[in-house]
Amino acid sequence: MHIFDILAPVFLLIALGAWLQRTSFVSENFLKEANRVTYWLGLPALLFSQLANSFQGASGAGLMLTVMLSATCAAIVVAYLVAWLLRLPGAALGTFVQGGFRGNLAFVGLPIIYSLPDEPLAWGVSARTAAVLTVAPMMVFYNTAGVIVLLLSQHALSWRMILPLLKKLATTPPLIATAAGMAFAIFGWKLPHALDQTFTALGEMALPLGLLGVGGSLVTAKFHGAWHAPLSSALIKTAVSPLLGWIVGRALGLGALELKMVMILMACPTAIVSYAIAMEMKGDETIASGAIVLSVLTSILSLVVILAVF
Repeated sequence: MHIFDILAPVFLLIALGAWLQRTSFVSENFLKEANRVTYWLGLPALLFSQLANSFQGASGAGLMLTVMLSATCAAIVVAYLVAWLLRLPGAALGTFVQGGFRGNLAFVGLPIIYSLPDEPLAWGVSARTAAVLTVAPMMVFYNTAGVIVLLLSQHALSWRMILPLLKKLATTPPLIATAAGMAFAIFGWKLPHALDQTFTALGEMALPLGLLGVGGSLVTAKFHGAWHAPLSSALIKTAVSPLLGWIVGRALGLGALELKMVMILMACPTAIVSYAIAMEMKGDETIASGAIVLSVLTSILSLVVILAVF
């Protein structure tokens, strides 16, 4: 499949979302509300339906997940080193690091992988199923690590952080859907046909609507022109991270298709939700919004290289 055919639908939908917001074709809050619907309904439905029907084959996804976790931890270390070289203070430090590792796996990574042929893997599941089985636990890690690095940039590590962190994780819709989907698969439960079809329809809505929301969020992001730190964070996310994924994947013997999928996920731009979390936790607004905007641009080149070479 041609590289343009794979990437164009994803980034054209992002551009369409930006155009809709920029031209006021939709109201100022429309895409924000659509993104909320996707986050609370569409994405959980997608994760639940995929996991409920395929989690029995999850054991084979362990190596992909190990590679992603290891490479992401390495990217966090790199982000801290670069932040130290840039002499970033307090709240800016945590925002910079979060922007350097927290990728938009659900709304950019999955659509790209879904554009690839859904080939069966050696351990018995399809490429799309393997991607979902990897993305779901990575979202748990992103949520946990994102909150921790933001807290550590302003406070010393303490036991008082644990309860708010657990409460936040317990009320995150994609994580609840992940746990429910795994439980359904493990116990062999089945949804009534009507509910199953409803969840499938909601899941199919999630990816395109999520991409429109990403585009709209780019327009409303407040990028004040201080570009050194945001660009550095974006490059760690979209250039250094996939390189680390390739190094770790090769070292651990990941198969060619699995390695390609891991690199695609590692090259995804910084997650839009990182801005909201950074603002909620008194992070640096310029770095948070700038990293998102610039990482969308730099991710295009990285993804083209990955799809062309691997």
